[in-house]
Amino acid sequence: MKLSEITQFLEALAPLNYQEDYDNAGLIVGNPNDDISAALVSLDCTEEIVDEAIAKNCNLIISHHPIVFKGLKKLNGKNYVERTVLKAIKNNIALYAIHTNLDSVQHGVNAKICERLGIKDAKILVPKSGVLKKLVTFCEHKDAENLRNALFNAGAGNISNYSDCSFNTDGVGTFKGNEQSNPVLGTAGVREYANETRIEVIFKQQDERNILTALFNNHPYEEVAYDIYALENKLQSVGSGMVGELSEAFVGQDFLRLVKDNMKAKVLRHTLILPRKIKKIAVCGGSGSFLLKNAIAAGADAFVTADFKYHEFFDAEDKIMIVDIGHFESEQFTSNLLIDNIQEKFPNFAIRLTEHNTNPINYFI
Repeated sequence: MKLSEITQFLEALAPLNYQEDYDNAGLIVGNPNDDISAALVSLDCTEEIVDEAIAKNCNLIISHHPIVFKGLKKLNGKNYVERTVLKAIKNNIALYAIHTNLDSVQHGVNAKICERLGIKDAKILVPKSGVLKKLVTFCEHKDAENLRNALFNAGAGNISNYSDCSFNTDGVGTFKGNEQSNPVLGTAGVREYANETRIEVIFKQQDERNILTALFNNHPYEEVAYDIYALENKLQSVGSGMVGELSEAFVGQDFLRLVKDNMKAKVLRHTLILPRKIKKIAVCGGSGSFLLKNAIAAGADAFVTADFKYHEFFDAEDKIMIVDIGHFESEQFTSNLLIDNIQEKFPNFAIRLTEHNTNPINYFI
């Protein structure tokens, strides 16, 4: 298949506009029109992973972490990033990263952690803003239902568990076409008054092209009047971290054993075991210390994440138990998540899980 078929699927799974500003998710190396025969999935993309892809005849590597975070001004092999990119290019291997955008979706990295820990009814801990827009348009009353349906079918009007959401008001619009115009209603050169319906619908930012295509293809007017507004409303299904509850409450030590075993962590760093049972859990794959206050505000008994610094552990203030399981450990099952989704969509495509542990941290136990 074409590389673009896989990247389009991955970007529907985790849209690129959901990634954080510092991130570099997406196609890093490769031509979307290239044919792809097999893909290797890994948490990280390293020279060792490229070697494995070569040995297994995979011409695509899908990793969670992007090999290139910052701009490269030169490619001369002076560090592991440049050497990895050069080796991939030399061997015609495409590199794709699906990072904080996969962290942000409700069915992504954090959902996998919740699944491993047995956390139920998990919701986004901090929903994301700035990813919704509103379309406002106007048409004659008789055309409003057809236009609404076209916009709904293109992805507009979805709010949480509800679809086909719109707000409609009736009013009078005016217009006067010049000598080059061909108005559907009235006569060129004459000011016309039209009984119109104002239609308002919200949509996700990544669907804007589809929404506008539906608008222009289904609107009867020669010139379509419309406005698009950026919204600060939070999208509840997208954001940072997740929070939910275990099916039963655990005392602190039993909870730590659960986390250690189910996340296959060699060691845990944690704050004091509090004299209460643990049931409500917040999680964040990777570096999650920035969410500590949100986890406390959500009433979580424990926060499972990684990369807490020494002084940040004090911020728990006996309100919550921080459980730092390690960056790699918190995200290691992301590769399985990706393979499951790709195999379901492309059952005949050769997709392979790396055999290498890319964790740069070793433990002396």
